[in-house]
Amino acid sequence: MTATTHIPETAPFDPTQRLWLNGYVAGLLAGKGYVPANSTGTQSTTVSLPVVVLYGSQTGTAERLAKQFAKLSTPRGCAPRTIEAAAHASIDWSREAHLVVITSTYGEGDMPDNAQAFWDWLQTDAGKSLAHLSFSVLALGDTNYEHFCAAGKKIDARLEALGAKRVHPIIECDLDYESKAKAWMEGVLDKLSAKAPGGALPVPSTTSATGSPHEATSPASSEFGKSNPFPATLLKNLLLNKAGSDKEVRHFEIGLQGSGLTYEAGDALGVLPSNCPQLVSDLLASVRCSGAESIVVGDQTKSLREALTHDFDITKPTPELLALVVKSAADSVLASLLAADRREDLKKWLWGRDVTDVLNLLSGPLAPECFVPLLRRLAPRLYSISSSPNAHPGEVHLTVGAVRYPSQGRDRKGVASTFLADRVSDPVRVKVFVQPSHGFKPPTDRDTPMIMVGPGTGIAPFRAFLEERFAQGAKGKNWLFFGDQKRSTDFLYEEQITGWVQSGFLTRLDLAFSRDQAEKVYVQQRMLERAVELWAWLQEGAHFYVCGDASRMAKDVDAALHKVAERAGGLTADAAAQFVKGLKADKRYQRDVY
Repeated sequence: MTATTHIPETAPFDPTQRLWLNGYVAGLLAGKGYVPANSTGTQSTTVSLPVVVLYGSQTGTAERLAKQFAKLSTPRGCAPRTIEAAAHASIDWSREAHLVVITSTYGEGDMPDNAQAFWDWLQTDAGKSLAHLSFSVLALGDTNYEHFCAAGKKIDARLEALGAKRVHPIIECDLDYESKAKAWMEGVLDKLSAKAPGGALPVPSTTSATGSPHEATSPASSEFGKSNPFPATLLKNLLLNKAGSDKEVRHFEIGLQGSGLTYEAGDALGVLPSNCPQLVSDLLASVRCSGAESIVVGDQTKSLREALTHDFDITKPTPELLALVVKSAADSVLASLLAADRREDLKKWLWGRDVTDVLNLLSGPLAPECFVPLLRRLAPRLYSISSSPNAHPGEVHLTVGAVRYPSQGRDRKGVASTFLADRVSDPVRVKVFVQPSHGFKPPTDRDTPMIMVGPGTGIAPFRAFLEERFAQGAKGKNWLFFGDQKRSTDFLYEEQITGWVQSGFLTRLDLAFSRDQAEKVYVQQRMLERAVELWAWLQEGAHFYVCGDASRMAKDVDAALHKVAERAGGLTADAAAQFVKGLKADKRYQRDVY
């Protein structure tokens, strides 16, 4: 058959088209290219606009969105390459023209682990090699944190400062990111498809020739995921702490039979909770509503009580709600706290307060149609899975600390943690989906040593790692650092862990119970005490894992790891930093932090 090449009828070529043409010709010479059959039976070579889709992902959401963007961009005339930000050095930027960045933020405005090296590189002179690019950034974040979407905003500003041209404004997404992410994708693709050979292409239809939903955009009802969570049965709900503990950590076992859901050690489980009925009743009393009032949520009409129970976050007041209340209560304490220079004071005031507390500042009730649109949608919570699918077929286990505390004269509860602890039982189901992790997995080589640091509920993924290795018969050495408050009451999974030690499967166990002695001891101190042996394991190729709080524990553990390299490895501070950076680049230093 004769191959027919269709070249856009534009002369002369603009820089974008010339770059595309050079790449296309190179592809032909290399024997590559997409050559579909056309309606006449001849072959026609179609060409597309190259686009680098770079993602920085801590839990997998940004990676999933990057792949979604790539899938949508192909029929719009683009040729996407989806690459994690850590692999930026593998790209010949002189041959690229279009960059799309999708990144999350975690902790106190930090870059995801797999985007940190890219960000560091952008600060150097080498970053100037991106000056010729067109770009757009999608930033993911959580408005419950002060530095909302900071990672994405930093990258967006830096690319502009380097001279790159923004083709579509940055969009900042909260936990309910779907609609904003979709709008951003459509906006970016409108701009990119206009640059594609042959000009803008029409948006592909979402229906087939028969009028039924297209398989790629409308999953079958048997396929469960974030937009269609599986209604699972809670099989077990066990308190792990013993009498006298100041904590309430629970072990949950959830049935997945019939769901088709699968997971691996290191993945997370998304849980879609509902609000506490008492919290809903308190809010209804505050606005003097019965709860029977009708309200439209999406394309459904529901009672106000049902909507507040299942659809909206009523624990975290939004900035828009705060501003609305201040308009009607200008003399309230809240009014002065909204000043730009009082952000920290506002944060302290909001701690332990919810939507009801804010609405109570008003002298009279607020109509539902005025305040409900200013609430966030109730988002799923992600929990590190604490089981191996090989050890517990058809089940998934979670290790969750129930949040309960008094504040402002009312009892406060964590939405999802107490939903699981108190309100899920027959016939109530727990809606779940699997969130695959990005790289946070046990070593693929079963002989590779593994070092795990997971205090408190940070033990969750490491129980899964160890169960998986035990089920596989892996021969690699295993070392666990675990800590909590008191050994007598807070040694989570003590029987299972000590059993692994006695059998020799868990090669080493180092414990740090902070309140068992006058001076508190933490896992990072145990690391420094074992620096020589820890360094030896790393020299043997051990993978190093951390799970837990990002803002404190994970930072302290990271600092301790640098000190280990200095003290036991004899490295300078700069050399230690390069060593740790090398561990990350080699995927030997992984973190599951929040």
